[in-house]
Amino acid sequence: MLNRGYAALRQYREADVSSLVAEASPHRLIAMLYDGALERLALAASGISFGNTESKLRGIDSTMAILDHLRAVLDFKAGGAIAERLAALYDYMMRRLLHAKLNNDASAVLEVMTLLRTVKAGWDAIAPTAA
Repeated sequence: MLNRGYAALRQYREADVSSLVAEASPHRLIAMLYDGALERLALAASGISFGNTESKLRGIDSTMAILDHLRAVLDFKAGGAIAERLAALYDYMMRRLLHAKLNNDASAVLEVMTLLRTVKAGWDAIAPTAA
């Protein structure tokens, strides 16, 4: 019975996220990716701290997938030097996460969290205003 409750809650959350994604602006979608990456980094850091390899791997791998997607959607033509710097930063973050994954280095995860929070703060600051 308890497993059904968790399954129902998971389905509800997934449906809620799906509806948010369908209605979100491109700017909001990127902000949601940043939020998701930060949540997964917290999971990874916790996994390292408590020796939970599954949490560590799930958190790091999913964050790396998000960073890879963020890098893939950069518009180098319109973004110019900023897009190039973001691509380099995402690459650096992914290398640090690989290091964290292989060496159980929570400090590397925390470093990426700090960098990502800084990027997210900048992204949030340029949010378009509703007309």
